[in-house]
Amino acid sequence: MDNVLHAGDAGDVHFHIYVPDSYDGTKTYPLFLTMSGYGGMYFQGAGANLTEEPFALWARQQYPDMIIVAPQMEAWGETYADQVLALMDYLLSEYRVDENRIYAEAFSAGGVTMSFVLEQRPDLFCVYLHCCSSWPADPTPVVKTRLPVYIAVGEQDEYFGLEPSREIYEELQELYRQQGLSGEEIDRLLVLDVKNDAYFSERGVEKQHEGGVLFGEDPEIMGWLFEKRK
Repeated sequence: MDNVLHAGDAGDVHFHIYVPDSYDGTKTYPLFLTMSGYGGMYFQGAGANLTEEPFALWARQQYPDMIIVAPQMEAWGETYADQVLALMDYLLSEYRVDENRIYAEAFSAGGVTMSFVLEQRPDLFCVYLHCCSSWPADPTPVVKTRLPVYIAVGEQDEYFGLEPSREIYEELQELYRQQGLSGEEIDRLLVLDVKNDAYFSERGVEKQHEGGVLFGEDPEIMGWLFEKRK
């Protein structure tokens, strides 16, 4: 289950990968990068990210002909973005990937790292799902490439809170306005989805931050993600 990429100056990158049984190198396959939160870090156990969060499991069930990769960082932040990018370079050289269908999702702490990944290489992806997190990196490159972004968070998120999600949504929105995009055009590229108490309580979940993993089983959210193409 534990794969290790020795990525030179970036260090060792631990990851788990699902490759469809049908893969034989004769055609291209879409790829889904899923970045876990704190509970899926490498020191918490190899493959822990796959048991903590349903994003990869749902994708595998719904899209069996998709390569799914789940890195396991030692921590999060700008330093680890280089590891993610090294892993992506490796995957694109090792597998026949449909470069018009490279999807990304990050939850909680994974979203912090992913913001720095997107600061460097937003062009790698066709869409990004940002769940229950913050975005400390510069979002300008995301706007320049017009990468579609879906931001999902609980109204009463106990860890990061609602504000970081609202702030990055408003910042991206303003950057698009400065580019001359209309409200309708922005809405096609950018979504802020704030879930209220009922969304979680109806599903038997009390803590909204931990409950953000429910987004990985929400057909509306995940459907929006996987319908995108470059």
